[in-house]
Amino acid sequence: MQTITSDKVLTPAGIQFNKTLCIEQGVIQRIQDATKEELAEKYAGTLIPGYIDTQVNGGGGILFNHTPTYDALKTMANAHLQFGTTSMLPTLITDNVTTMANAADAVSEAIANNHPNIEGIHYEGPFLSTAKKGVHEESFIRTPHDSELATLCRKDIGKVLLTVAPESVSPSFIKEMVAEGVVVALGHTNASFEQVSDALNAGASGFTHLYNAMSAFTSRAPGAVGAALLFDSAYCGLIVDHHHVHPKSAELAIKVKGKEKIMLVTDAMAHVGSNLDTLAFFKTEIKRSGSKLTTPDGTLAGSCLDMHGAVANTCHDLGVSLTQASAMASSTPATFMGMQHKLGSLAAGQYANVLLVDDNIKLANIWVKGRLQ
Repeated sequence: MQTITSDKVLTPAGIQFNKTLCIEQGVIQRIQDATKEELAEKYAGTLIPGYIDTQVNGGGGILFNHTPTYDALKTMANAHLQFGTTSMLPTLITDNVTTMANAADAVSEAIANNHPNIEGIHYEGPFLSTAKKGVHEESFIRTPHDSELATLCRKDIGKVLLTVAPESVSPSFIKEMVAEGVVVALGHTNASFEQVSDALNAGASGFTHLYNAMSAFTSRAPGAVGAALLFDSAYCGLIVDHHHVHPKSAELAIKVKGKEKIMLVTDAMAHVGSNLDTLAFFKTEIKRSGSKLTTPDGTLAGSCLDMHGAVANTCHDLGVSLTQASAMASSTPATFMGMQHKLGSLAAGQYANVLLVDDNIKLANIWVKGRLQ
């Protein structure tokens, strides 16, 4: 039996004081009042659940598209782990059929090897809108074919998240994917409110990086943003790096959707956890300037944000409590991806993926399945 004792523990019931997590084989068995002996060695700060990032393009100098291998995934996972990401979906940006299959093979190997941080894969594309492609390579944007569907529907690659543009696929395609267990999100889309509504009614359940690369909300055309905010059941990823989304737009989204439907994501590129400055990317390059990544024409190209940075920005700059920000970085993405039975909170039956933060929300310690990193 392993134990972790702290001043404060954030549980589904709220903050509890002077509690001990009792852990066996990487799983929390119970949370109990700390004994006098345990209090003498307790950690100062708050224990919160490990972060779950559903959009990780790269890290540690590695871009998943460039190196779709298990070794690359291990490098990416280690790069993000130091910032509190204990679970992640490696994300493949729009690419060719072979790279999609190779990425699936890499994730399959990670799953087979019980990698503690890899939970599945996010295919961001290739069924997107060229009008809202962002930095996605236009020549690879296409409509679905059987070979891609076989990859998307594999049962050995953990949880699968697929970002599509509603105008590029049919509602029946979305229904088919959802029936196969794929979680469908909407993004990189110029669709009308009506098209987006049809996609949501067909089973799409989320939006990839809300506000970014999607039809805007206006008085006479609510667009994808309007649908995302209006549909209570829709989850929304949010990049809180203050480059992708104005802080007040982020505040509005959180006010409308709440911590139960807003998920903090990084959209991280290879730069996170490395000294990398310039990254070759298809026919262009991505360069870091301070905390911002752009192509030479100024287009935002993912981020160099890490999950703890996202949580800290949300708390310090948006006036959101640690309890709310933690939920948006853990329990909400876990529920979105159907992993809430094992991840996303500090409670009996959950993996002991635990973070210790101090009163200034500085990350102090990280445990993965009860092991101090």
